[in-house]
Amino acid sequence: MYAVLFDIDGTLLLTAGAGMKAFAAAFAELFEVRQLSGDIPFAGRSDRAIALDLMRVHGIEPSAEHWQRFVESYPQHLETALPQCAGAVMPGVHELLDALQRRNHVLVGLLTGNLRSGATRKLAHYGLADRFKFGGFGDLWTDRNAIASEARAQARYHARGKLDGVMVIGDTVHDIRCARSIGACAVAVPTGNTSADQLREEAPDLVVGDLTEVEPLLERILRFL
Repeated sequence: MYAVLFDIDGTLLLTAGAGMKAFAAAFAELFEVRQLSGDIPFAGRSDRAIALDLMRVHGIEPSAEHWQRFVESYPQHLETALPQCAGAVMPGVHELLDALQRRNHVLVGLLTGNLRSGATRKLAHYGLADRFKFGGFGDLWTDRNAIASEARAQARYHARGKLDGVMVIGDTVHDIRCARSIGACAVAVPTGNTSADQLREEAPDLVVGDLTEVEPLLERILRFL
């Protein structure tokens, strides 16, 4: 079996700022923070890392209690924000997923910094909820490499221990680095906020313009099957 692990934001879809809007609403509700600091980067990071960094920069103790309150609040605000933002599924996503799911020896999963509950809501809103049966998420880890290890372990479980290879598809340097950390084929797409040149500096195995470029991906996967 071969596993293909997708990042969500900037790779599968764009939410047009719904995630940041939900973060801001949760911090306003829970901690009376009226404007989030612009010093904390969001792209390619786990929701846990982002939230804990925001707590620190705003003078809030990054405690287990505060984290749990955020975990309960954020998905509700995300559900409200998604319909308010004009996001979209990225070009080629449905076609690529169809092509992968026609192959019996390919597993399709997620490798994302999103909370599992946030990922579920985003995918459901854009009609992708039934496409992914497993993944690694940003609930427990601040380090994307740890999320990658979780996703790979889940892939191995679903492959019943026989995992011939893994591919990670993402739009940031963090996706490339975490792919490397688990020995996966790193595929980069400049469909988020990182340019193709910046992605190439991390030496991914493959850079495609967007996910309409199906053939190069399938060729690499079929080498293992």
